[in-house]
Amino acid sequence: MYMDQTMARKAQLDTRELLLLESEVKNQGKNMVVAYILWYFLGMFGGHRFYMGRTGSAVAQLILSLTMIGMIVTAIWWIVDAFLVHTWVKEHNTMVEHRTMDRIFHDRGRSAEYPI
Repeated sequence: MYMDQTMARKAQLDTRELLLLESEVKNQGKNMVVAYILWYFLGMFGGHRFYMGRTGSAVAQLILSLTMIGMIVTAIWWIVDAFLVHTWVKEHNTMVEHRTMDRIFHDRGRSAEYPI
């Protein structure tokens, strides 16, 4: 249902607006490859969580990784995160997409009220 709504909103955009949308998602969105590289190399220290803006849990993971018992917990957390990173990136990029479309539709309405 949510995807249908997104597609319907995109269908209302003209070519210039679609290019703007694509550009905004590229600039403000998160990159799946970068997220997984950070997860793989810095995941035990919360690097991927910092990248995704999940600062609270990233700090907790970083602090936990400094102790031996915490390393065990963090290792489990790291494995679980392997399955979550994909969803986080998609959700973030969808949020950027919707926020950008909202702004486009808002600006479109405003320009109709105040033609140049």
